[in-house]
Amino acid sequence: MMTAMTNNSSTGIGRRAMIAASGAALLLPHSVLAQNRAEAFSWTMLIARAQRLARGAFTVTPFFPGADRIGYDAFNEARFRDERTIWNESGDDTGIRLFPLSGTVQQPVEIALVEKGRATPLRYDPAMFDAPPGNAVRALGPDAGFAGFRIMNQARDGDWLSFLGATYFRAPAERQFGLSARAVAINTSIAGKEEFPRFTHFWLERTGRSSVTVYALMDSASLTGAFRFANELTPQGVRQDVDAVLFTRKAIAELGLMPMTSMFWYDQADRRTRTDWRPEIHDSDLLSIAGADGTVHCRPLVNPSAPRVDVFEERNPKGFGLLQRDRNFDHYQDDGVFYERRPSLWATSRKPLGAGQVRLYAFPTDSEYTDNVAAYWTPAAPTRAGSRIEASYRLDWSAARAPASAGLATVENIWTGQSGEAGVDRFLVDFAGVPTGSRPDIWVDLAGGTLVKKAGYPVLHQKDMFRMVLDIRRDRGRPTDIRAQLRAGNRPFSEYVHYPLGA
Repeated sequence: MMTAMTNNSSTGIGRRAMIAASGAALLLPHSVLAQNRAEAFSWTMLIARAQRLARGAFTVTPFFPGADRIGYDAFNEARFRDERTIWNESGDDTGIRLFPLSGTVQQPVEIALVEKGRATPLRYDPAMFDAPPGNAVRALGPDAGFAGFRIMNQARDGDWLSFLGATYFRAPAERQFGLSARAVAINTSIAGKEEFPRFTHFWLERTGRSSVTVYALMDSASLTGAFRFANELTPQGVRQDVDAVLFTRKAIAELGLMPMTSMFWYDQADRRTRTDWRPEIHDSDLLSIAGADGTVHCRPLVNPSAPRVDVFEERNPKGFGLLQRDRNFDHYQDDGVFYERRPSLWATSRKPLGAGQVRLYAFPTDSEYTDNVAAYWTPAAPTRAGSRIEASYRLDWSAARAPASAGLATVENIWTGQSGEAGVDRFLVDFAGVPTGSRPDIWVDLAGGTLVKKAGYPVLHQKDMFRMVLDIRRDRGRPTDIRAQLRAGNRPFSEYVHYPLGA
């Protein structure tokens, strides 16, 4: 479930390769455009196409012969030739490079370029890729098609957005990729029932020197969808304004909107599953939720001993995201893949969401090569067959530590261990942003355990840091769900912390 290759390079090609792009036909070598196939295209037409598709039976796109012979090494050795970059105009952040098929992505997608309301399909050309003799990519025929694409920066030495595989896409922070986003999540937390739709067609339109709009058609057994991603590379990071129109073929038990997928193996709080020399390994370290009432929920991630779902009931939340808040190299000591540079991803709906839940799903992992965490919004209303569902939201990929927590003390560190008293665990939270001289109250609520003792105090020689210490006797055989917050009277002073001790 949610298993994906992981990539740690700035190029976005590798162990979880997912990358992206878009551009303008006048700058293309004529040979990459399919002949005499330009046709009218618009967002309205794409929505109508998705609706028509939903009225018919789902058809699986066949695997392309020979793609299964392209392994990890062969895929990475097949380099898209620099001179074949699409929209390769100097000074632009819109150069497009394409991905060949591989054993991981064996179903080709169709890609077209849009200009002035006309879409021209791209034609696969094996000569686009520079591969060594014997590389299986060289054996793909001229009708192989592409696996996906990516958008390159001005220097053409790195990409800032990529789409590759199913409906996955992602962007970096500080030139490092980490977590991924998806178009939708279907039955993610229901054992054995998860469904993975895929993008079958892309249309790319260059809209500025650092902006590209990607249109995509999605198909699966349960639903179809039209997506429009207005993508921009900004000084703060990659920003995407997303519009989606979904049409369901059948009822869906759990529909996840604005989904994001990440990896959490271990951190300093709980190293039970650690077999690696590095002190911490994770792409994200907490889920943050900005409630409509101003509450900011903080749920530090854990690597659970069994699959686990955490549900946060909300009405019209301001946003949510998976963050990589710990950005200290010393805490990871990884001088090759730089976990402290991984992006945070924040989702903000541009329309009221109504009632629903932010759900956090996680399952156990024993390595850094499996995405084992997902977060998404699930509407309260049931998803019935024949429904039309619209979503409009913004995704911000950045190195921001706490996009939702302005004015509140934030969780800096989590620690767990034994208290020294038999059968009593100790849970500590370091809060940053507590001014010297402040004496906030500690509010605690437990499920599955008993609070033995609590304390709080400023940490000596650490500016504006306050440590909360809870001694807890857990109920036998199950974790204790902790809810805690610093308060000044009845006013929130910090993020609202949720933590499953012993999960």
